Amino acid sequence: MRSEKEMMELIIGIAQNDERVRAVYMNGSRTNPNAPKDMFQDYDIVYVVEETGSFIKDKNWPARFGDILIMQYPDESPFYPNDKENSYGWLMLFKDGNRIDLTVKSIEHAKENVLEDSLCIVLLDKDGILPPIPEASDETHRVRKPAEEEYASVCNEFWWCLNNVAKGLARGEVTYVQDMLAFVVRKQLETVLAWKIGELTDYSVSIGKSGKYMYRWLSEKEWNAYLATYCGCDIDQMRNSVDIMCRLFRETSEWVADKNGFKFNATEADNSYSYLNMVKGMK
Repeated sequence: MRSEKEMMELIIGIAQNDERVRAVYMNGSRTNPNAPKDMFQDYDIVYVVEETGSFIKDKNWPARFGDILIMQYPDESPFYPNDKENSYGWLMLFKDGNRIDLTVKSIEHAKENVLEDSLCIVLLDKDGILPPIPEASDETHRVRKPAEEEYASVCNEFWWCLNNVAKGLARGEVTYVQDMLAFVVRKQLETVLAWKIGELTDYSVSIGKSGKYMYRWLSEKEWNAYLATYCGCDIDQMRNSVDIMCRLFRETSEWVADKNGFKFNATEADNSYSYLNMVKGMK
């Protein structure tokens, strides 16, 4: 595997030798002082360019960065909007295990958006076109203190969508329940746990993608309970995980409400949980 030094020299060197590239900046975990460092971190790179069209047209251009094992063109996806004239990306995994997520951005687009991510560091600026960049930090990724309406909405989403989980369990619809838990209900639990961590840290930390760093601030009991909400496909095991999820959500959301002076809707929680138990075994 090429070293970080080799990769950075390659990335900057290609930009230096290409007149179309006027600046380079990097963001992501490699610029985050609070992210664990390892060999699997991607190189999240932006080339600021005079135009994107010639890069898109040259299908062999990405090979300059190494022997490609597999690649994705996110802006060619029919499922997502794109603005190819201003931004185009290649996600490249190389045979040596390194990965570069490279985007070319028009000068104006880059100047307008570069400050949106506080993890940005400038690697090259041939013409001084980029604005002054603050020292890289995870500030824009940190937990944000909720307004009371946000808190109420998250609680309502959890307790309301629990009725879908209840029906799915009663019907034995394993895949439906798994989707509801993974993409809807557990995300609300992650949010209130993040708010608790925010209160404990004065909203000065990021919990990472998918809450992967929450273990740093939650108690061992809380973290183990959160992990227990991930379950297999046995219905009884799923019921147990859902019950753990409900108890952890209630405890945490009540705690967050108390710390912020919010109203906790106990009737909503009680009624939703009673419905979960009422439909057990019903079809």
